[in-house]
Amino acid sequence: MINVCIFCGSGAGNNPVYAAAAKELSARLVSCQATLIYGGGNIGLMGILADQVMMLGGKVFGVIPDFLMKKEFGHSGVTQLEIVGSMHERKRRMADLADVFIALPGGWGTLDELAEILTWKQLGLIQGSIGILNTNGYFDLLLGQMKMMVQEGFLCQNSLNELKVSETSHELLIQLGVTQV
Repeated sequence: MINVCIFCGSGAGNNPVYAAAAKELSARLVSCQATLIYGGGNIGLMGILADQVMMLGGKVFGVIPDFLMKKEFGHSGVTQLEIVGSMHERKRRMADLADVFIALPGGWGTLDELAEILTWKQLGLIQGSIGILNTNGYFDLLLGQMKMMVQEGFLCQNSLNELKVSETSHELLIQLGVTQV
């Protein structure tokens, strides 16, 4: 069994394509018997992912800070929900549990989680592969910024090359070694 940590929005976005992509990824995770590790929320893409994995008989491990749990954003219907003291503890715990990391569309929190896990990878603090599901070109501008960071000498090309990017969950999971063709 492989543990796949997914960073994504607490909102669903304005385009239904994001929810559809989250549902498709959920189905693929269940089909390869991967456990979903995520931020523990019951709203937005987070809730859609967790609900879909649970509905299909998969396993979901959520990690949520206590202040978000108190706001009733915690998903009580997942396999396991762990409550931690802070956002930093949440990220650390999810990283400790995960074998692979994937970012889906989201806001500041998703960007923060992706940036931190990329930094940890660069520093050798984690070993897992990292990918971006670039649904509807959502991450195109961010990926362009990353290329600029390499061009301007602030990021080495090898670090950027380790980031896997695909528009489809099937291709991304192959790139990350979660599933075979």
